[in-house]
Amino acid sequence: MSFLQLKYFLTAAEERNISRAAQRLYVSQPALSFQIKNLEKEIGNLLFLRGSKTLTLTETGRFLYRRAKAILALLEETEDQLCVRHG
Repeated sequence: MSFLQLKYFLTAAEERNISRAAQRLYVSQPALSFQIKNLEKEIGNLLFLRGSKTLTLTETGRFLYRRAKAILALLEETEDQLCVRHG
């Protein structure tokens, strides 16, 4: 699991739509779908229930969403603090 995959997952969860998430991330829709499917394969569970136009988080997806938000917030805070100390 990478930070990039977590960022992609969070964006897809927030947008509830792969196409809109891909636009927001400036990546192609197939590339975003590929990363999310790889993350699901690595975890061994679906993160989304895929409807015709919307994504809905599964129970595993909701758990990962909370954790991913915390992880990425901590990463951002750490980067900010390092830049202040060494900038």
